[in-house]
Amino acid sequence: MGVFEELQERGLIAQTTDEKEIRELINSGKATFYIGFDPTADSLHVGHFMALCLMKRLQMAGNRPIALLGGGTGMIGDPSGKTDMRKMLTKEDIDHNIECFKKQMSRFIDFSDGKALMVNNADWLLQLNYVELLREVGACFSVNRMLTAECYKQRLERGLSFLEFNYMIMQSYDFFSLYQRYGCNLQFGGDDQWSNMLGGTELIRRKLGKDAYAMTINLLLNAEGKKMGKTEKGAVWLDAEKTSPFEFFQYWRNVADSDVIKCLKMLTFVPMEQIRELEKLEGSELNKAKEILAYELTNLVHGEEEAKKALEGARALFSSKSDTNNMPSTELAAEQLADGAIGLIDLLLTTKLAPSKAEARRLIQQGGISVDDQKITDVNAVIAQQAFGKGYVVIKKGKKVFHKAILK
Repeated sequence: MGVFEELQERGLIAQTTDEKEIRELINSGKATFYIGFDPTADSLHVGHFMALCLMKRLQMAGNRPIALLGGGTGMIGDPSGKTDMRKMLTKEDIDHNIECFKKQMSRFIDFSDGKALMVNNADWLLQLNYVELLREVGACFSVNRMLTAECYKQRLERGLSFLEFNYMIMQSYDFFSLYQRYGCNLQFGGDDQWSNMLGGTELIRRKLGKDAYAMTINLLLNAEGKKMGKTEKGAVWLDAEKTSPFEFFQYWRNVADSDVIKCLKMLTFVPMEQIRELEKLEGSELNKAKEILAYELTNLVHGEEEAKKALEGARALFSSKSDTNNMPSTELAAEQLADGAIGLIDLLLTTKLAPSKAEARRLIQQGGISVDDQKITDVNAVIAQQAFGKGYVVIKKGKKVFHKAILK
């Protein structure tokens, strides 16, 4: 089985421009392909994870990845799949975020000896002459055709700025520039990028008379209402300082039964033969598949040692609830205990187990909160300093979320 066929079996391919040509290109290891990453934060998150895994998978088959960092496109909003314009960042913020991305990407992709490239589209986009761009590139785009793109149709009723309208041209120009500079012949992206990607392939064919191809992947992490990749505490980040290895492991350990096999196929390098066997599991037996998923992904992101610690911590936690070494934790200063105690609602807010006082009250009233295995339903309950006799208390939210509050 070639790598293209494996991508199909894993459910990754959504649509392509020229399937026969792309199949031959990828299977022969002759693709130089790119995926874009706009630096909107100082860490990659779970939403980027599938793209990184895809790049790694194709590189292992001999193809050459280009990680395109959007230092230029990050200066404006991307309307694709969104109802609101993206917040603009300063150049300093963008440059900082790009440096953070570089460090994280190097855990997945081998950039040594030209095996992969990491480039910044600010290198060409910020140097463009506007009149020249209109003459050379703008003439290749039909406004009527652009307005039929789903990414723009969603924004027309609310108001689409001219700045955002240019995003398709900028992304198309990225592909055009990468083709000329590095021989990039294939572009990957999510379904929401399809119109922009087609613009790039058309621009290369019209201006250079060369063939270039585009392919979208089934983004499990975006396609289903973005229900994955987020928790009540916010996004699941690849940065250990933002999402600890244990929290990362627990996120994947607790995915829905209906998602675990899809995640194994799309995100891990577990052989398909093994996944087909796991696919036969039902009910509580699926926990075995979830554990494999969580371990494999934590190993990819944080390394084998952290993955083993997270696995051992999770097993100990769910078997005896006594091992707290790898449990997510929050430190409390002594002054946070007014008159020698802290209100349970305040404790839930401090540990970010509840985003608001209203949500904290609801959790408590519905019996969803326990402290040191004691369920508490009184919204006025306080946790006295004496309860921290061993230095911490363990808060349990629902059946699966555990958190250690440490008194310093």
